[in-house]
Amino acid sequence: MSYLSIEFGLIFVVFFAIYWALRLLPKSQNNLLLISSYLIVASYSFQFAVILFFYTCAIYFFSVMIATSKYHAKRWLILGLSAAIINLALFKYFDFFRYELQSLLNYLDLSILLPVITVLIPIGISFYTFHSVSYLVSVKNKELSVAKFWDLALFLSFFPSIIAGPINRAKTFLPQIVVSKPREVLEPFRAFTLIILAIIKVYCLGGLISENWVTPIFSNPLEYCTLDLLVGLYAYAIQIYLNFSGYTDLVTGIALLLGFRLPINFNFPYLATNLRDFWDRWHISLSHWIRDYIYIPLGGSRHGFVRTQLNVMLAMLLSGLWHGAGINFIIWGSCHGIGIVFLNILDRYVGRGWIVQRSPIIARLLTWHYICFTWLFFCCESLADALDYLNALCHNFLVDSHYIGVFIIICIVFLMYPISKNIPNWCTAQLSKINSIFLPVFFTLILWLTIYLAPSGVPNFIYANF
Repeated sequence: MSYLSIEFGLIFVVFFAIYWALRLLPKSQNNLLLISSYLIVASYSFQFAVILFFYTCAIYFFSVMIATSKYHAKRWLILGLSAAIINLALFKYFDFFRYELQSLLNYLDLSILLPVITVLIPIGISFYTFHSVSYLVSVKNKELSVAKFWDLALFLSFFPSIIAGPINRAKTFLPQIVVSKPREVLEPFRAFTLIILAIIKVYCLGGLISENWVTPIFSNPLEYCTLDLLVGLYAYAIQIYLNFSGYTDLVTGIALLLGFRLPINFNFPYLATNLRDFWDRWHISLSHWIRDYIYIPLGGSRHGFVRTQLNVMLAMLLSGLWHGAGINFIIWGSCHGIGIVFLNILDRYVGRGWIVQRSPIIARLLTWHYICFTWLFFCCESLADALDYLNALCHNFLVDSHYIGVFIIICIVFLMYPISKNIPNWCTAQLSKINSIFLPVFFTLILWLTIYLAPSGVPNFIYANF
């Protein structure tokens, strides 16, 4: 069930009324949240809910063993992390590795036929795996005591963040579940602002951009000129930002209405002046998770310059592989790793922030175009499609342009983008001035107008696939 569907909206209104009718009973609210979260997972597939439940049982068992073992806590942590990673790998990467291994066996003329097994990827598996890793590590580091089973089950299945994040840390989110005092709606005007912006971003703007420029250009890149192909890349960069940040706004707003805070996941990433800055602004909960649970445990920057660059490359390769089991995602992660390593070398031998100090706009333009280049591998379904796009981009100079006007508009938007930093706060301030009686009418009007202007159909959340 899509969080942008009319059905979900109507069900949420009823759920919201029941949830706050139980305001004096936080444990009952937790039970309602847990049941609702599992129903949403089961709406995709009942098997997904069963898998999540047994996974939760396993994580709970490992956390108990970590907490109660005096001498073997580290071994139990390794076993727990291994179980989590193996579970993720089996469901998410089985087909990819089976295909690659079969190709290798065929190349070696070995008459071994690997079984073909259709493995469906459980919804949200990447995110609840990351949540569980943070939980096990926090228990091992004594940042948390072992959670009660049903509290852990809610932490792993919490419906606003299970589908596509953001990634919650156990030490900051579990205390929000284990409360004895009545909860309150947090920042209601900000919550409604975020929900309205999410609907506009995903339903209207993202949908229109995808329908009019991304889909037609990426479907037949050889038919378009270089300028139009740049429009396609720019449009996809804007679409994926609107789609993912819109989803984050939506679930953050929903969580605030339920009395929970989710971590910040975006901070105007296309204002970044280098790749490090970009990853401090884009999918922040993931980039910080990779830093804390992969990059630093590998050694971080503690073992010399060369080792640091190897750690950076490995972290970004794993980031690419996490996004999808395919060569395109590995190339995408490699491009970001290579870019950050090159930036580190430049900082070391030329001076940190050398370009930014001389021209911030040039630094931002270079970063923007490199990011758009990497999005090509993220968007295309295969390496062959990406190479076709690159080939057309480098050779179709003489083909007539269809989208020169759009190109100019995108350039203007890029230059005006810094102003948008103030939009959420401005909208929140304006909403707070409206009489509460008229807020439902205003919200309904915005919703109707957005759906009227948007393309038909409910848009998908791109990151729900990961």
